[in-house]
Amino acid sequence: MCQSTKIIFRLLTTLLIAFMLSSCSASKAESPFSPAHHTTTGFKNLYVDDTSKSLFGFLAMKLLGETKWANHAKRSEEVPVMNLNSESIQFNSDDLRVSWLGHCTFLLQWKGVNILTDPVFSDRVSPFSFVGPKRYIPHVTDYKNLPPIDYVIISHNHYDHLDSAAVRLLGNTPIYFVPLGLKAWFLSKGIRSSHIKELDWWDSVSLNDASIKALPSQHWSARGLFDRRKTLWASWRINLKGVTIWFAGDTGYNDKQFKEIGDTLGPVDLALIPIGGYSPRSFMQHYHVNPYEALKIHKDVKAKLSIGMNWGTFPLTAEAPIDPIIELAKQRKKMKIANNEFISIAVGETVNFKP
Repeated sequence: MCQSTKIIFRLLTTLLIAFMLSSCSASKAESPFSPAHHTTTGFKNLYVDDTSKSLFGFLAMKLLGETKWANHAKRSEEVPVMNLNSESIQFNSDDLRVSWLGHCTFLLQWKGVNILTDPVFSDRVSPFSFVGPKRYIPHVTDYKNLPPIDYVIISHNHYDHLDSAAVRLLGNTPIYFVPLGLKAWFLSKGIRSSHIKELDWWDSVSLNDASIKALPSQHWSARGLFDRRKTLWASWRINLKGVTIWFAGDTGYNDKQFKEIGDTLGPVDLALIPIGGYSPRSFMQHYHVNPYEALKIHKDVKAKLSIGMNWGTFPLTAEAPIDPIIELAKQRKKMKIANNEFISIAVGETVNFKP
């Protein structure tokens, strides 16, 4: 590839990252007689000004700001990666089995039930296959070798959390749990209506072996230039045969919603909480927690155990690939939280817990 083509690709990638991480449309007025996070055209956050950042602000910060952006490709070897043990995940276990496939994609297995969170199987998180943020670590498995998936949990519609390739491969085997407004997208991909459960915050669906509830988070949504916040974003609580799991998705921090979740619903056995995607802090703080805030969420939702996610996979923000787990260890020590209470694991690693 010639130098001029490389420059063009870098500029296009920067524009795509700017689009993915900025929030540039004004929030509309609330709809009468609707929940406070609903607007006349979509949804809004309750504890942050959604109009404070823009696409052009991101570009200025990336190109002209003082923050030095890490070379993710050069430092990708620092990320701990192992091949997923595809044989062991085919069999039931007496433990809660958790396998991290990268970014926010987890395979959760308990008593014969298999759940995927925000499955992303593509090389790039972008509307295009040829340009955009590219996975800088190898895939840890052939996704065709995953066990049959019962449920898929989707936090929101950004490309690094909702992947057409993954939905195409999974097809109509699982039931998809999605935030309000996303059902139409899944129908357009050939997913049957009966396999889509679309929920607002605090709504839940009970099935034979699980009860799954959509809960608040602080983020936003878009897959194009004109659909800002037209679909909802959510965290999720999964009650699965006596085990409780909370999946944060992408979120910023506030001292209201997560405490409300913990106080209302009580402790969870396992929480999956983002620790990366936070730098530069001046731009990211409203919608992406840093490790310190992740630890605060861990305490707010009353998690017995938490695992860090949203790091070490795609070059979306300024911090180096390994920085989130280094900072997590520092903040964990400062907050006097035990090392085995909020952990990080290798991409491709499977860990087993006795709830």
